[in-house]
Amino acid sequence: MIITSCKGKSVKNGMLILTEAPGNIQPPDYLSGISWRYLPGARISAFMSEKPASKKVLTEDFYSACFPDISYDGRFMLFTAQQNEGDPWQIWEMELRNLKSRKITSLAENCTDPAYLPGGRMTFSRLTVNDTVKSAHCLYTCNLDGSGLRQISFSPAANFATTVLKDGRLLTISRQLDHGRGDPMFMVLRPDGTKADMFYTGEAGTTITGNACETSDGKIVFIESDNETLSKKNIISIKYNRPLHSRVNLTSGINGDFQYALPIKSDKYLVSCRNSDSELFALYEFDPEKKTLGKIVSSDPGYNIIDVVEAEEYERPKKLPSEVDMHVKTGLLLCQDVNVLRFQPGTGKSSVLRASMIEVLGVDSTYGVVAVERDGSFQLKILADKPFRIQTLDEDGHVLNGPSSWLWLRPNERRGCVGCHEDPELVPENMKPLAVKKAPVIIPVNLTQIKEKTVELE
Repeated sequence: MIITSCKGKSVKNGMLILTEAPGNIQPPDYLSGISWRYLPGARISAFMSEKPASKKVLTEDFYSACFPDISYDGRFMLFTAQQNEGDPWQIWEMELRNLKSRKITSLAENCTDPAYLPGGRMTFSRLTVNDTVKSAHCLYTCNLDGSGLRQISFSPAANFATTVLKDGRLLTISRQLDHGRGDPMFMVLRPDGTKADMFYTGEAGTTITGNACETSDGKIVFIESDNETLSKKNIISIKYNRPLHSRVNLTSGINGDFQYALPIKSDKYLVSCRNSDSELFALYEFDPEKKTLGKIVSSDPGYNIIDVVEAEEYERPKKLPSEVDMHVKTGLLLCQDVNVLRFQPGTGKSSVLRASMIEVLGVDSTYGVVAVERDGSFQLKILADKPFRIQTLDEDGHVLNGPSSWLWLRPNERRGCVGCHEDPELVPENMKPLAVKKAPVIIPVNLTQIKEKTVELE
């Protein structure tokens, strides 16, 4: 049996590794986007793909363990675990050859959703409580020995189920936690926290509920509910290059509730599925082209199968360079024309609504109001690693659009946008915005000067 990893390399007789959750616990609370990452009494099991009866529990020494991620050489596994009931969830690594585990993080807060990064580092989600984000699950990176800890997301949002794309960026499910709790969306960012932006948001009445997997033919596959009760979850496919315009429901019309999907090849997935609410999730073969469920690959009378990964070598993602300079206190944001709004499907053009000003909002207060240029452009110098949102105002100060989703800039980051909530596929006009002819406006506006580091040339 030949298996093709969803991360790009063909392997033979591979080991499949599962997260299994006790069947007597309540269904995961996907609407909160948080509690379903903490599964009491979960375990990680493994079996050879050609010998399902060979299944072995890998985490017998832990009260609960879940969500494995495999190293690029296929020899190690990151996972989230509680060694004892009531312990903070932490990140561990297991050598699959001898099943010996070591603890990577030893923090007071819960840590979940680890993923390997190039260069001997990893990313994970950590419960973060401070005056900036209040209480949120922010993304961090560190070395595989736990040193070099760095925070890379800075908004009041829950970030979880992070995947490292082949291009080196992180794809994470992000859900705003304040102002009415927004729907989960896929956010993409670099491993240094720069260039964070929306990648995909579901249609009305849908909710993203689980990890994404990148296929070898340029698609992203994940699970999405089709209603607020989450009684039916489907496998969704989007194209990497056009995520907002390529959504396909691969399981429409199929009686079944899907929990996870692992692409093996173009006509074969391994999926976690159940046929009714009274059943437990089992691992099936699935043909996405014919939309048919195949044979059961693995099941357990006492456990739900939550996810599955392959313990095999695969292609290492790109290691992206970083522009972050921690000696710099600010980042720059340039908007070409704030009056260019989101593309309106079916019209062939973008909506235009004239704004005279923008207001930059912090978590608890306003950072100030800034006039935009005649061409709608503005340029801001913003204190780094501080969450902010932007809304547009007319000449009388009335809100026209927004506020936006949360943004932040890393130290020394330079970002630009075409407009306000513009179509991500919209190409900017070949023009020089008026805002770049002036010094950027410092945000918060009550700061008149920020002393940056001095660079000495030899």
